[in-house]
Amino acid sequence: MEVRLPQYAVYSALLVTLAISLSQAQQQEKLVSNQNPCVSKQTCHECIQTPTCAWCSKPEYGDKKRCFQPSLNADDNLEQCPEEYVFNPANVFSVLDNRHLAKASKYHHSQHSSSSSSSSSSGSFSSGGSASGHSEAVQISPQHVSLKLRINEAYRMVVDYAQAEDYPVDLYYLMDLSNSMRDDKDRLSALGDQLSASMQEVTSNFRLGFGSFVDKVVMPYVSMVPKNLLEPCAGCAAPYGYHNVMSLSQDTSRFSAQVKGANVSGNLDGPEGGFDAIMQAIVCKEEIGWRDRARRLLVFSTDAEFHHAGDGKLGGIVKPNDGLCHMDRNGMYTHSTVQDYPSISQINMKVKQNSINLIFAVTAEQIGVYERLKTHIEGSSSGTLTNDSSNVVDLVKDQYNKISSSVEMKDTSSSAVKVTYHSKCLNKDGPSKPTAKCDGLKVGTVVHFEIDIEVTACPANRSEWMQTFYIYPVGIDETLRVDLEMQCECPCEVDGHPSFVRNSPNCSGFGTFKCGLCECDQSHFGRRCECDAESSQGITSTGCKADANSTMECSGRGNCLCNQCVCDPRPHPEEKITGQYCECDNFSCDRHNGVLCSGPEHGRCVCGKCHCEDGWTGSACDCRSSNDTCISPEGGEVCSGKGECECGVCKCIEDSTGRYSGRFCEKCPTCLGRCQEFKNCIQCQVYKTGPLSEEECAKNCTEYVVTYSTISENEAKDENLCVYFDEDECKFEYVYWYDAQGKIHLRAQQERECPPHVYILGLVLGVIGAIVLIGLAFLCLWKILTSIHDRREFAKFEKERMLAKWDTGENPIYKQATSTFKNPTYTGK
Repeated sequence: MEVRLPQYAVYSALLVTLAISLSQAQQQEKLVSNQNPCVSKQTCHECIQTPTCAWCSKPEYGDKKRCFQPSLNADDNLEQCPEEYVFNPANVFSVLDNRHLAKASKYHHSQHSSSSSSSSSSGSFSSGGSASGHSEAVQISPQHVSLKLRINEAYRMVVDYAQAEDYPVDLYYLMDLSNSMRDDKDRLSALGDQLSASMQEVTSNFRLGFGSFVDKVVMPYVSMVPKNLLEPCAGCAAPYGYHNVMSLSQDTSRFSAQVKGANVSGNLDGPEGGFDAIMQAIVCKEEIGWRDRARRLLVFSTDAEFHHAGDGKLGGIVKPNDGLCHMDRNGMYTHSTVQDYPSISQINMKVKQNSINLIFAVTAEQIGVYERLKTHIEGSSSGTLTNDSSNVVDLVKDQYNKISSSVEMKDTSSSAVKVTYHSKCLNKDGPSKPTAKCDGLKVGTVVHFEIDIEVTACPANRSEWMQTFYIYPVGIDETLRVDLEMQCECPCEVDGHPSFVRNSPNCSGFGTFKCGLCECDQSHFGRRCECDAESSQGITSTGCKADANSTMECSGRGNCLCNQCVCDPRPHPEEKITGQYCECDNFSCDRHNGVLCSGPEHGRCVCGKCHCEDGWTGSACDCRSSNDTCISPEGGEVCSGKGECECGVCKCIEDSTGRYSGRFCEKCPTCLGRCQEFKNCIQCQVYKTGPLSEEECAKNCTEYVVTYSTISENEAKDENLCVYFDEDECKFEYVYWYDAQGKIHLRAQQERECPPHVYILGLVLGVIGAIVLIGLAFLCLWKILTSIHDRREFAKFEKERMLAKWDTGENPIYKQATSTFKNPTYTGK
């Protein structure tokens, strides 16, 4: 008997079979591509911009992948692509100037070393220089390096820093001389010599300068009444913007005289023009006398807030501050009424360019404002002045010590370059930590910084492929110059290379042959530019399949045009389908909490597989690669030997001894533990109770020492809690734990928690007394209530009686016992 299936059933079965085959083919193709992130790269520059990838520029290479990983099957790669055709650029590091760390000296005999080879600084701190003459201090080494970097491959270099002994210091004191600072000026003039003597303890090469400021001489900042322009207040000088009273000098007696002779002035509003003065004091380098190799301190003293960019509009000044020096022969700021106040960002930029350490010495009322301001200005600090500035010497010295005892590394790299810092600072035996700042330094202390430089992307502008940036310690006018060359393209992609041929026969005369591939003109396409855009007849589609067994063209994610895959675009512009057969993409990788490859800090999606950054692993780069977080700070095994470390977290086990828990599987609530073992000894040693006598306690409880404290004090320790009740129904607690050497430690509660003693007789008498008292209280209450009721009833009766209306005459039938007669003739005499 012949059974025929309906036609639609046959078609359905064929479609299901075809779908299963296609799915298997896709999975197999994706598995192959996931093993190597290089297979999806179609050009030489894309290949070398992928870490660990190399390019084969052999002309006749068939359908083989030109971008490959030399580390995978290196022998097979060399067989397929001869070494002379392999381009795998390496990072190249060269030291161009490497003068060792040295203190300044006048006469010495050792020599600096300069090197152009790949080497690192020695890290020693010594005197160095030419055979004779004066040498400047060297506080950062090396000073000039050259670096050729591939994209996304970080290179680590070592930079040394040390604060030089007796390093020159230039201190310029910039003071608010409005009328409110009159007493402060007098105090500062008396402290000039003391300030110099104090700084001489730090360095013998010290110079001091002085400048003052008030505000812009326009309304509404200053009164424009003619007599007020001459004398705004009693005994005051004419108002001005900024005046360089004394350039930097070693003559401290002159400093005291200049400060004492400076006259205060007056203005109208509260804020002052301090930003104008700061800008001029920074940028007028020659006029102020700043030295190139010296620590530059600018002390800004005021008792008021500041005007900033935009405030000049109140006085009709709209021209922005140009950040240039405008100072006449007398040291006066000439553009005070011409251009606006500078902005905070302008001040910050000039501070960084000129390596100035700005110290805000302000009164207690304004310290909060300047504390916030210093966070926006690199290398600045702040301190509180007394009302008369009598503590200025100690303040300047303390702030200088804070500045000089720390170092913070900064750089001027562009957005395409990522610079990260690591250092052990003063902990030479500890691990390197990600930090750019070290504190607690002393003169001569050498600090090593490990600096990772990585090019994150090639800039669109080719001129930016060669960059120069500087790495520098904040507040020090010494830098490390880095000449960076980004390896963004292959030499064979540049005209003039032997592998670069225009209108090459290998490209059917319609394209440029470079790096073994054809780059077709606009009207042709195909592997050899064999396809015309207007006609593609006679072209097969075998080049659009990954292999002969593949049943799907372009992996089902593109169109085959002239034997070449054109991948489908994605709705999201950042999502790309790539690869010769459209087998790769950057969006189908595993996700963690909905984030692709756990985010760019953890990994990136390459050809359907997450490529994790250092320190991360897992299909979605969501697991830490090290087991450090699974080991107790006290040391020991991973997860205390009672679990497995998964993604940096301990997964505890359950065995015959009990169920383990805790961050490091160090706890076991269901385990018997050693509580019972220590119980009797704790009772006899701590509470003098329990079954052991004093002699037995002294004999059997000598293996460990018990300490006393409340049990809740160190709950974060890996301690085991034991709780018992003794024969007196008293509760006592103790804990035990092990140190790194495995020694047992005990800590007990000093006092037991006993129930209070109950006095039965007192309780009975108290109850009886309470009942009697309550009864008496009720009797008294009843007596009071009844008395009140009787009084009310009696008062009511009396009231009714008084209001009665009945006749009070005598009863007519009543006969008295006596008779009374009246004599009508009686006259009363």
